Amino acid sequence: MNFAFSDDQILLRNSVRAALDGQCGSAHVRAMMDDAKGYGEPLWAEMAKLGWLGLPFAEEYGGAGLGLVELCLVLEELGRAAYPGPYVASVLLGGLGLELGGSAAQKERWLPAVASGQARLSAALVEESLDWDPGSTTATAARRGDGWALSGVKRFVPWAHVADAVLVPARAPEGVTLFLVDPRAPGVSLRPMVGIDLATRWSEMRLDQAPAGADAVIGPVGGAGTLLEALLRRAAVGASAEMLGAARRCLDMSVEYAKVREQFGQPIGSFQAIRHRCAEMLLAAENSHAAVYYAAWALNAGAEDAAVAASICKAYVSEAARQVCGDAIQVHGGIGFTWEYDLHLYMKRAKALEPLWGDAEYHREMIVRHVAA
Repeated sequence: MNFAFSDDQILLRNSVRAALDGQCGSAHVRAMMDDAKGYGEPLWAEMAKLGWLGLPFAEEYGGAGLGLVELCLVLEELGRAAYPGPYVASVLLGGLGLELGGSAAQKERWLPAVASGQARLSAALVEESLDWDPGSTTATAARRGDGWALSGVKRFVPWAHVADAVLVPARAPEGVTLFLVDPRAPGVSLRPMVGIDLATRWSEMRLDQAPAGADAVIGPVGGAGTLLEALLRRAAVGASAEMLGAARRCLDMSVEYAKVREQFGQPIGSFQAIRHRCAEMLLAAENSHAAVYYAAWALNAGAEDAAVAASICKAYVSEAARQVCGDAIQVHGGIGFTWEYDLHLYMKRAKALEPLWGDAEYHREMIVRHVAA
């Protein structure tokens, strides 16, 4: 593994940051909180034009053919900007889900449309039990003619209200199976769920004999467990990259604030307590950086320790990002709690991502299982 980014990767990171600084400032994030859709179509079209929406897809499907490391570079910058939009849902969850397990026809149908910004995907990976283990799936899939009828309740489905199709695991007689479901089909209903991060939209998806054709099955019938585990690992690392971006933004804001905020006639950054706190924040951010990009490389390379690396990454970064963002509020003092100040945008993004795709406790349990095995 090369521990330094390549010139192309640095160029990608810098170009993403420049574009988001220009088009996704805090004013845009706040405006999208009150928007009916929750994201801006002009920025989405620009992301498609810049190639971000097809970054991890094969070139034959309109993508760039890049790996998870490059995708995490983009996700880190999205976290740094608290980007409001369905990028993770469409590209990482839906798109990579199809890339990993979809048929050639499914990939041809959906991936070019996702890469061009014409279609949006999502995935409904957790139910009322809030258990991320694919084996806990209770939604059912019964055969109906040549197709299927799905029933059950899925929670915290990201950006389902704008998705053209949602990846839905359900338990068929043969075992857990993954389906592509139209969220506007008969028997499917969506109810908004409000979370701590108002720049992200969630829905509860209820399925009542919702139809799915034979061509909507992703991978083998009854064999979705391995695919879902692989997708959840990538989602966990992607969420960690976003949390890393939010933590770095909070660290940068804290350092700048400590330079200009004066107390007793001198900047508060000259006080040992503030300097030590900022140093600890930097240490946590740098450790998170190492965890994220090693896990991304390991998953991309199919390394023997990829599953353990992904769980170590999510377990560590979940707590480190919370610590960094919380310490940032302490450095700022009272102003850090105010709605008008932007710090809470990044704190809430990190906090909202902490339990997603498995919290620290869940992933520590996964580490124990992998090591014991």
